[in-house]
Amino acid sequence: MPDSAPTADELSATLAERMELRDVVGGSLQMLAERPGMAHPYLTLSDSETGESWIEQAHGLTKEQVRRGRYAFGEGIVGRVIQSGRTRVVHGSSPKFLNRLGRSEPEYMSFICAPVRLDGQVIGTVSVDRHGADPAELQVDVTLVEAVADMLGHAIAMRRRAAEARITIEAENRRLRAELRERFRISNIVGSHKSMLAVYEKIAQVARSNTTVLLRGESGTGKELVARATHFASPRAEAPFVALNCAALPESMLESELFGHERGAFTGAIETRKGRFELADGGTIFLDEIGELRPQTQIKLLRVLQERSFERIGSNQTRRCDVRVLAATHTDLERAIAEGRFREDLYYRLNVFDIQLPALRDRREDVLELANFFVNRYGSERDPPVTRISRKAARMLWAWDWPGNVRELENCIERAVLLAGGGVIRAEHLPATLRGVEPGDSEARGEAPALGDAPAGATLDEALHALERRMLERALGQSGGNRAAAARALGISERRMGLRVHKHGLG
Repeated sequence: MPDSAPTADELSATLAERMELRDVVGGSLQMLAERPGMAHPYLTLSDSETGESWIEQAHGLTKEQVRRGRYAFGEGIVGRVIQSGRTRVVHGSSPKFLNRLGRSEPEYMSFICAPVRLDGQVIGTVSVDRHGADPAELQVDVTLVEAVADMLGHAIAMRRRAAEARITIEAENRRLRAELRERFRISNIVGSHKSMLAVYEKIAQVARSNTTVLLRGESGTGKELVARATHFASPRAEAPFVALNCAALPESMLESELFGHERGAFTGAIETRKGRFELADGGTIFLDEIGELRPQTQIKLLRVLQERSFERIGSNQTRRCDVRVLAATHTDLERAIAEGRFREDLYYRLNVFDIQLPALRDRREDVLELANFFVNRYGSERDPPVTRISRKAARMLWAWDWPGNVRELENCIERAVLLAGGGVIRAEHLPATLRGVEPGDSEARGEAPALGDAPAGATLDEALHALERRMLERALGQSGGNRAAAARALGISERRMGLRVHKHGLG
């Protein structure tokens, strides 16, 4: 047994180390019980409406004693402390001491009872039996019991505030999830062309299952939007949706992002980190640009799809996950398999159910519907708001072949809204490449605009600017947005490609 009472610092450490309130209380009562001469410490709590109190937690009492430890408002020493809010010390021989718990030889003990407060209100007490103490020792013990009561009051207050904050956060999370479900409902995807109707039908067919889905289509066609719609229409809608672009990270980082790593697993791994599969447990993981995975990572992904298990980098512990996989690619996977760049067994694991997203040029009837949708999204943020598109600008939008698909159209409208400043988007607010296109030119012939198309009367610099932008757009479109591949196709460095993309606002 300790020779001296626990210090306030020791009690604070106990409270800080224990996360569960029951553990905090139990640890504090045990520390009192280990004090020489102390016995049977217990915490009572009180009903604010009835005033009745009961033993919530005790150390050294039997179940029967705990059952008997109930007091009406103002009854016994416990009831009076709750009523008055002042610490009381009585000798066991006093008639005020009820001894409801049935201690033996109470005349040889003192009973210490201190109030527990929450936000200034007495909500209970901390009580303890003290045997054989002289007045000086007794006063030290009274101070200690009061300190424990104060600390438990703080602990209860912190846990209550944490519980209230948790309730608030959970309510906010429910609200945000409801907003996400509303935003990513299938009916909110814009487009009425027959090719899009087929997409909606496929989403409806597969959403309620756990089937792996492969989304195929050019960059910018909305594969992630369809993936989110599939998730929020599924039974996993309340669980996480975690997205990762497999082409955005080098292979050395991609494996860590997917499966996580342990502290010290490699240089820079200063702490343990969960991977995307762990974060998505119970929900959905969306792997974009799956065709860019390197062979070693393909093998590990195949194992996850087959066994739903993996190991973090630097760990031998096998972890299991309940995750639905949605994958997307613009790559011709069949050709990649023939060239030995993609595993055939992984392809069959991914391509259980495929959804093909059409290019925007193949559903030209949806261009103006999408354009108006983006005008409503971005135009309402302006003062005065931008509300519509002029007829001439609409004809130009309809005539363009949109190599960057819906993403390019969205960027175009967002930029035009900024330039318009309010009211109407006109032809001069559109990019120079679009202003050089009119129905009846390349569109009437069923051809894409030529690389050199530029506005009538354009200067040489304007024409060169339009040509450069057009070549960049084509290269990015053909590479699915992969800048490195586009740079190789154009015969320039990746750094120069990045500068040109930034210059033309194509990033």
